[in-house]
Amino acid sequence: MAQKDQRLLVALICTVCKSQNYITDRNKINTPEKIVLKKYCRHCRKHTEHKETSKLD
Repeated sequence: MAQKDQRLLVALICTVCKSQNYITDRNKINTPEKIVLKKYCRHCRKHTEHKETSKLD
């Protein structure tokens, strides 16, 4: 039987303006390191790198 708490709820913040734009989840077994994705930031109005943070505002 699978464990329930393998997926973590994380927030993605923009590396340029530090605003939290996305909330997603990740599997902590398959991806133990923090994720970095290139996503659209509506505050900067361009595609920037977004890093994972554990704080959900």
